[in-house]
Amino acid sequence: MTSKKLVNSVAGCADDTLAGLVACDPNLQLLQGHRVALRSDLDSLKGRVALLSGGGSGHEPAHAGFIGKGMLTGVIAGAVFTSPAVGSILAAIRAVAQAGTVGTLLIVKNYTGDRLNFGLAREQARAEGIPVEMVVIGDDSAFTVLKKAGRRGLCGTVLIHKVAGALAEAGVGLEEITKRVSTVAKAMGTLGVSLSSCSVPGSKPTFELSADEVELGLGIHGEAGVHRIKMATADEIVRLMLDHMTNTSNASHVPVQPGSSVVMMVNNLGGLSFLELGIIADAAVRSLEGHGVKIARALVGTFMSALEMPGFSLTLLLVDEPLLKLIDAETTAAAWPNVAKVYVTGRKRSRAAPTEPQEAPGSTTAGGSASKQMALVLERVCTTLLGLEEHLNALDRAAGDGDCGTTHSRAARAIQGWLKEGPPPASPAQLLSKLSILLLEKMGGSSGALYGLFLTAAAQPLKAKTDLPAWSAAMDAGLEAMQKYGKAAPGDRTMLDSLWAAGQELQAWKSPGADLFQALTKAVKSAEAAAEATKNMEAGAGRASYISSARLDQPDPGAVAAAAILRAILEVLQSQ
Repeated sequence: MTSKKLVNSVAGCADDTLAGLVACDPNLQLLQGHRVALRSDLDSLKGRVALLSGGGSGHEPAHAGFIGKGMLTGVIAGAVFTSPAVGSILAAIRAVAQAGTVGTLLIVKNYTGDRLNFGLAREQARAEGIPVEMVVIGDDSAFTVLKKAGRRGLCGTVLIHKVAGALAEAGVGLEEITKRVSTVAKAMGTLGVSLSSCSVPGSKPTFELSADEVELGLGIHGEAGVHRIKMATADEIVRLMLDHMTNTSNASHVPVQPGSSVVMMVNNLGGLSFLELGIIADAAVRSLEGHGVKIARALVGTFMSALEMPGFSLTLLLVDEPLLKLIDAETTAAAWPNVAKVYVTGRKRSRAAPTEPQEAPGSTTAGGSASKQMALVLERVCTTLLGLEEHLNALDRAAGDGDCGTTHSRAARAIQGWLKEGPPPASPAQLLSKLSILLLEKMGGSSGALYGLFLTAAAQPLKAKTDLPAWSAAMDAGLEAMQKYGKAAPGDRTMLDSLWAAGQELQAWKSPGADLFQALTKAVKSAEAAAEATKNMEAGAGRASYISSARLDQPDPGAVAAAAILRAILEVLQSQ
């Protein structure tokens, strides 16, 4: 079965993607009759060396994303994973020559088709009297024994684009640029890994992996790698890759040693999430610095992809200060990241947390009967929520991501851990404020934010008084805050429905001579009835609002949890 792709046609996808890039970037132009993109200010390059690169499509943003002042002059694109035509390469060389450039350097990844086609175009151009040189980049560190074909050209080629572009922009001649980038390329290595394959438009995946396998040492055309290893953590896979890349017994290793300075690239092969990419980058930084390697610059993103392949490659380039200046030189290329021109290693990566505001004297007093009673209430609430975890998750699966019970259990465990540290504050306002901070930090999700809002607002009326009218006002303040920021209203099938129903009954506390338990008992029963009634409501807020009401035949889990919390509070207070 072929994979789904958002294309107009399989045959035209390479032309369409290049046309789209040029249409959105005024700095680029297409060369008529060819799949070639060039700088739109080509005439400004008179007297300078032009840089051309390219290869098969499917590696976006390479190569056209790296056209610009300080990088490439133009690129020639082939069909997906296919070398570009000789005629188009020759046309690009002629175009830059006729614009007044003094020579052209072809930067070619080491693949047979690319070497042949770019090489043939070079020979034809030289026969026409055009000065053309060619560097073939092979930065693959996968093979421990070098084969006749040499090392494959991978993401490190982008760094060569950058170095060559900086030299050309500075007015360096063709021969000198060729010599210097050839030297730089020898101090570089790249290794890729993927969780599965990719698929060329109109075709099936190029290889299959079982659920517990990853492919190590693969190229950028969907070809299989050199090893299949068992799935492991990001830390373990990154460590394995770096060990392989720097092992001196590996013929294609990068000669990195403690004290070496490197430019590190973490390249998304196309289908990896940014979340995973950040984790991998962190693992790579920790591993390299743990071996005494200094990271001069770190580039993290998508630079040379393999369609939708869910994997990444790591590139290491040994650098000194002169080379760093070339890496740091200005460029207008759209796909080159805005990298800070300072060392990554040695930089302070955190700052002290802000100091907490000073609390009023005596406000944090713990112990005493009030504190013990609050601890008992909280323990019962926690036990209740932990017991409801699976039930709440089951209710949530109908309308959410099935984690409502897990979220509330996380809050319960956080509260239990906090109680083990010592008795809670005797002051109700301080207690609610502390719980608010705890839930905002530990509970997570929208539930954590809503409970945090509720408790923060509810604490304010209790700073001055703690009688029944103040507790009723606290409930009102909490409900108002939830509605203001959560945008839910009674009847929207949320946790607010239970709390709102309870809040209406607690208005009785504002009357002189009000009875604590009479109003609280009615509040709990109203909350439970409101929670049950949510199964007949159409969701007006929250994630459930995106689900058809026909599928919502169970009560809202947040409302059920809120009612259960109120029931636990009542039962403890009645038992005292």
